[in-house]
Amino acid sequence: MSNVIQARPRIIRGKHRFHVVASQFNARYVQGLVDHARKELRTLAPNATISLQRVPGAFEIPVVVRELASLDKVDAIIACGVILKGKTDHAQNLSRSVTDALQRIAVDHAVPVINAVLSFDDEIQASERCLENRINRGTEAARAAVEIANVMSALHRK
Repeated sequence: MSNVIQARPRIIRGKHRFHVVASQFNARYVQGLVDHARKELRTLAPNATISLQRVPGAFEIPVVVRELASLDKVDAIIACGVILKGKTDHAQNLSRSVTDALQRIAVDHAVPVINAVLSFDDEIQASERCLENRINRGTEAARAAVEIANVMSALHRK
């Protein structure tokens, strides 16, 4: 993973809609992602509507993302979760399954889905990237959501 946070995109005006779907599992770290993502979205899209949906764990994120993608006009959906590696391959299998499902939903519904369902070897990595400010992945996810909202908006104007 990179230790460099992406540049802040330009502020977008007008009405925009962003959904955040967040796992309740590993709650402390996921809440850090959510808090940073929402804060950055409010800064970059001050007039946006930002909704939050909670799900039990990372495995349940795609089904709610799919439902939101099919229900209403949305500029981007941010999926937030934290998977900590254990002694088996479960974390790796879960991470791959969620990633594949989120990509499929984005392509099938033509709705940008930002994947902030993150896998970490340990809680030190999770803390650095979910709770701290220097390389917070929630902040990065919000920036990516605004960037892709700008791209999609420009494409739809053509």
